[in-house]
Amino acid sequence: MAESTNNKVRFGLCGVHIAKKTGDGAYDTPVAIPGAVSLSTKPEGDSEKFFADNGAYFTVVTDNGYTGDLEMALIPDSVKVDIFNWEIDKNGALVEIAGVQPNPFALLFTVDGDAKQRRSVFYNCTAERPETEDKTTEDKASPTTEKMPIVMIPEAIGGKKVTKLSIEPSTENQAVYDAFFADVLLPKFTDSEPSA
Repeated sequence: MAESTNNKVRFGLCGVHIAKKTGDGAYDTPVAIPGAVSLSTKPEGDSEKFFADNGAYFTVVTDNGYTGDLEMALIPDSVKVDIFNWEIDKNGALVEIAGVQPNPFALLFTVDGDAKQRRSVFYNCTAERPETEDKTTEDKASPTTEKMPIVMIPEAIGGKKVTKLSIEPSTENQAVYDAFFADVLLPKFTDSEPSA
């Protein structure tokens, strides 16, 4: 029997990881990115009403994933190489290469709650180059951040279009929950063949 204690509130983003996409429903091992500040997401889609019998008769709702911003203290150069196809030259300098397309990836993270930590993964993400702001040091040394716009598009997994998976720990899934950042967790639907 599942545990009955559920979160009433959520707070505290941490444990951000990315995993480069290698194929349909396949991803590299997740890599941790320290310094999570915020993740904001906005659902993308639309609804259209069909009117009959003098009223709204049927509504069609589309789910086109999410757009959002991931704000980090600093996005490591290794991530910029993996995701944006930038290069490290012979001098060890990071070189931004124009005209190359970014690699899709999975975005994994944890959000604390009052009762349980919820771990989530967005599949099939694409990022734009990060926004940066550098300032002079004044009376107080206030760190600046980097903000990366992200698009999360549904991906075909297990015969369904999947955008996101979230899991909270229970006695039944503790091992899966504990191994969440070891590999990108794919859904296992009860009405279809289990995903590999």
